[in-house]
Amino acid sequence: MLFPTLAFGVFFLFVYFTAWSLDRENGRRKVFLLLASWFFYAQWDWRFVGLLILSAVLNWGVAALIAGRPGRRNGWLVGLGVAANLLILGFFKYYGFFVEQAGELLARFGWERDLPLLQVILPVGISFFTFQGISYLVDVHRGKTPPAKSLLDVMLLMSFFPHLVAGPIVRASDLLPQFERAPRLTRVMATHGLLLIVWGLFKKTVVASELSVNLVDPVFFDPSAHSAFDIAAAVYGYAVQIYCDFSAYSDMAIGLAALLGYSFPRNFDQPYRAASMQQFWRRWHISLSSWLRDYLYVPLGGGRKGLFASCINVFITMVLGGLWHGAALTFLAWGALHGGVQVIERLGRAAFGDRKVLPTVVGVLVTFHIVCLGWILFRAESFELALAMLEGLGRIGPVEVLTPLLLTLIVGGLAMHWLPPRAVEGMAERLQAAPSVSLGLLIGAAVLLVEAVRPEGVAPFIYFQF
Repeated sequence: MLFPTLAFGVFFLFVYFTAWSLDRENGRRKVFLLLASWFFYAQWDWRFVGLLILSAVLNWGVAALIAGRPGRRNGWLVGLGVAANLLILGFFKYYGFFVEQAGELLARFGWERDLPLLQVILPVGISFFTFQGISYLVDVHRGKTPPAKSLLDVMLLMSFFPHLVAGPIVRASDLLPQFERAPRLTRVMATHGLLLIVWGLFKKTVVASELSVNLVDPVFFDPSAHSAFDIAAAVYGYAVQIYCDFSAYSDMAIGLAALLGYSFPRNFDQPYRAASMQQFWRRWHISLSSWLRDYLYVPLGGGRKGLFASCINVFITMVLGGLWHGAALTFLAWGALHGGVQVIERLGRAAFGDRKVLPTVVGVLVTFHIVCLGWILFRAESFELALAMLEGLGRIGPVEVLTPLLLTLIVGGLAMHWLPPRAVEGMAERLQAAPSVSLGLLIGAAVLLVEAVRPEGVAPFIYFQF
């Protein structure tokens, strides 16, 4: 069940009116939201609802054991809980990859074996709710958040449908306190939520879908059949597509949660205006980058042991962040590229201090094109296709795929990054005083306009595969 569909619209309207009819009975409201979230998730595969329940029970139980041993060394309990989460994630996401790599390694040594290769179905959103469970355990251990008062709260934390399948990764310290009290819906929250939903619909169904179907997919499918102009357009187009696709999901998730009375953190902050790779990761998929920082980079030692250790730790963090996206060598290389550039930036800052080496505009252009180089690895189905894309950038030929409409969408998608910061929030504040009828007509007209100009059909969000 995808957000920009009629089926989801009917589902959400039912959830919205039922949930607010139970606003004075917070316990029953949470039970209803949990059941609705399981129904939502079951539309992909009902069998994995049991995995959600198992994961929630596991993390609730381990966190309760940690909290029950105050002042004691609980490192082994945390390690056990984290290992159990990673074991579940590793089996579903990386089993086939590691078996294939092991088979190839054995064959090189002349020890060919028929290893058990199972057809493992990847549960939608498993990386997101697993990382959420891990952060809950670690934060309870560190004393950053108290354990949940009930198993129900942990289950709802990990299953809440707005963020379940593609984030943002909402931490327990942000969401559990909200579950403990009956929510309230203010006019600002409602206006902001509705605007985010409409903005997300536009970015996903108009910009991302059009670029995907008519430019990115055909060029990446067979780069050898296209000229340098079309290949460059496809790379820039994919940069816009993945931003509009993923940020659209985050916008709609934040908006849907707001309409139900809950607040999610911002997940994107105009990432393509970053002047360094470090800045890029402070603006792109903020919930993941902060998760990698707090639960991987810092435990590895962060920058506490000097420049060399800091460089090693950031490189390891980014490589593992690449593997988080998928069991493929292209993702490994993508993470290594981002980690390697951040190492170079750290060495540069150590050498030049606070002196500005490059003008900001040059830094933005260089960073953006490094990111685009990484997007080739991220999007290509194999290294061979990635190399074919790079080779094609030197092939002179006619422009066959790029059209004025696609060029307009690419330019417009990049121009979004130079809108006033917090533009949607500012608009929500200005519109909150408008009469309800006028506001409803405005939102309705915007939805109808998006529906009129968008292509037919809705492709799954890119990050569903992670």
